[in-house]
Amino acid sequence: MYSVSAQTNDIEIVQVPLDVNNDFQLQPDKINETLSADPSIKLVYICSPGNPTANLIKKSDIQKVLEHPTWNGVVVVDEAYIDFAPEGSSLAEWVNDWPNLAVMQTLSKAFGLAGIRLGVCFTSPPIATLLNSLKAPYNISSPTSALATAALSPTHQAVMQKYRDLIVAQRDRLVQELPQIPGIGRFRGGKESNFLLVEILDKPASQGGKPSNVIAQAAYEAMAEKRGVVVRFRGKELGCEGCLRITVGTEEEVTRFLREIRTVLGGLHKGESINSVREQVSQN
Repeated sequence: MYSVSAQTNDIEIVQVPLDVNNDFQLQPDKINETLSADPSIKLVYICSPGNPTANLIKKSDIQKVLEHPTWNGVVVVDEAYIDFAPEGSSLAEWVNDWPNLAVMQTLSKAFGLAGIRLGVCFTSPPIATLLNSLKAPYNISSPTSALATAALSPTHQAVMQKYRDLIVAQRDRLVQELPQIPGIGRFRGGKESNFLLVEILDKPASQGGKPSNVIAQAAYEAMAEKRGVVVRFRGKELGCEGCLRITVGTEEEVTRFLREIRTVLGGLHKGESINSVREQVSQN
């Protein structure tokens, strides 16, 4: 969505890829080189935990960008999924020490309140003043304000933590049980969000299977169209060949997912219903 918003406002995007060989971690030296080479860059966006990588970015790497000796811009850290990460992972408190840092969070994920479309930005007073000057008047409705206030009360914070703990437990279960299914490869990225990124192989690992976009997309389509289980095909992202992004659900949903993905991969590895998908992937 950063790219979409930038294109809408006729703003150029400069990309510095994550390190695909190191759990999709930041490459701060390359970012700083890019910033030094182009002083017109004014914003650096970093997603932590990342999507679809589910990994936390190292605080020390973000600090290296904040400490750039000559660049004069704002580092924006998107922490939409931070509630699923270990305690103390957020950089929100850092805004007291770094005047060029903005940390964004939302009630859309762990709180389950995507419908009220409300987030928050922690930042320094000068940046906050600028944002307040830019925003439309009365842009938060009374119902949204009332629901957000209720959600952030101690009682409802405890409710969120209860369900967050259930999701984390099922995430740990997926980490343990998913690799036991023939045709499942490595987890890519991290395990600090409410989803996981995993490789889908062209045949079981015991037979030398390799990540396959054809099998991954066929599995995605079979799960969604025939079994009512929706995952996300992410094989076209950098470093994500053959990958599906799997959202962690309830215990019943995870049980069903594990059963269905085992059945689907078993059929695909026997050559069932993949010819049309293979043709589509090759064309793309």
